[in-house]
Amino acid sequence: MKTVFQPTKGMLPVDTSYCPGCAHGIAHRIIMECLEERGMLGKTIGVVPIGCSINAHNFMNIDMCESTHGRAPAIASGIRRVHPDKIVFTYQGDGDLASIGAGEIVHAAHRGEKFTTFFINNAIYGMTGGQMAPTTLIGQRATTCVDGRTVEQAGLPLRMCELISTIDCAVFVERVMLNNPANVRKAKKVVSTALDIQQAGLGFTFVEFLSTCPTNWGLSPTEAIHWCETAMADYYPVKNFKKPEGY
Repeated sequence: MKTVFQPTKGMLPVDTSYCPGCAHGIAHRIIMECLEERGMLGKTIGVVPIGCSINAHNFMNIDMCESTHGRAPAIASGIRRVHPDKIVFTYQGDGDLASIGAGEIVHAAHRGEKFTTFFINNAIYGMTGGQMAPTTLIGQRATTCVDGRTVEQAGLPLRMCELISTIDCAVFVERVMLNNPANVRKAKKVVSTALDIQQAGLGFTFVEFLSTCPTNWGLSPTEAIHWCETAMADYYPVKNFKKPEGY
């Protein structure tokens, strides 16, 4: 029989710990597929901080390093400078990257560190109990804003792609969405481009994934996808913000 599909060797043959409808597993897989297609599984180092992704080392078949909350960019900076021949990436959620780690990611981009950040934006703190994150939308409910986020109380949600794209040494910045097969395929192409640019040594690369969190949103997986496609995509437009000439 002709083989038409087989799992990537970049993912270990185990079940993930993510909730039904969560897109973390999809993001994991497309990143690992891109690394396998490059023959770089044995030459990649990933860094994950606190958050739902803290167990990624149980699923990703590469060398992994865990960091304290928000500090993955600092650790990735050191790893990439010591190992310039390796692919290095951070994999961070919005509560981690856009809150306690905001200074870390901004300065890594400002220095033009030659690693890639994969940013999972599901507009809420997932692992720690559904608290409001910097990316939580206006009117969205969370355990720390039970009546919904307001501008007066917490300001407007933080748009990280728009922020990072203003930094000169951030050379590639794009937002994608993991809501359907077509957009998953587009997201994989964006991941591949970001890794190409990293291997070319051109500067800091940043990919944001709009993702779902049905458990903490209080929605079914199907409802969560619809909310991501509408409310989230309306405030966080899916597009390329910055790329080098030729890419």
